Amino acid sequence: MLSAGLPHGTVPKLERPGPLRERVYEALLELITTRALRPGRHLIESELAGHLGVSRQPVREALQRLNTEGWVDLRPAQGAFVHEPTEEEADQLLSVRTLLEAEAARLAAAHAGSAGIAALEEVCARGEQAVADDDVDLAVSLNAQFHAKVMELAGNVVLTELAAQVGRRVRWYYTPVARQRGKQSWIEHRALIAAIADRDEQRATEIMRAHTEHTRTTYHERVAQG
Repeated sequence: MLSAGLPHGTVPKLERPGPLRERVYEALLELITTRALRPGRHLIESELAGHLGVSRQPVREALQRLNTEGWVDLRPAQGAFVHEPTEEEADQLLSVRTLLEAEAARLAAAHAGSAGIAALEEVCARGEQAVADDDVDLAVSLNAQFHAKVMELAGNVVLTELAAQVGRRVRWYYTPVARQRGKQSWIEHRALIAAIADRDEQRATEIMRAHTEHTRTTYHERVAQG
């Protein structure tokens, strides 16, 4: 049964507004992104439909879309499986993330006002508390919020759109190393906030580049350890 492989409370409740197929897609993508449905997991339409309280048709449509986007593998005569990313895939994505985030940090240092800096500090404080509470899921969510806020403060629409395309997959790769990165990740966030507050574009760029590279290195180390 699907429930045997999912932590209690991880199956999202579908919101009523919006097309059903879109809501089912978002629910399944969230389960994959948070690794409640782990890479390699066999996805059975009837079980997913039962847990989401829908028919099999929107589940089938969602799986086809997730397959097109690289989240799910549809195998002939076997069914659907959560995609298992290769180390090369992860490396390429995290490398692109470094380029986007470093530029966002530079622009944030150039443009951020006091309200934006205060918002970063608020997310950072919550992230530090999540680490202290060993709440990995919340820490991962807040990490994504922090980086999204930096991107927002950068004020570049095209950059934001590009970052959004890779953001969810970055979260997918970050989740397994979140506990390992832990406190150090938020120490680096604090240093970034200070650079942005000082309007030091070069230092903000360097801190963000090192920060994202640390995550990439940690991911590879975890893969090597098995």
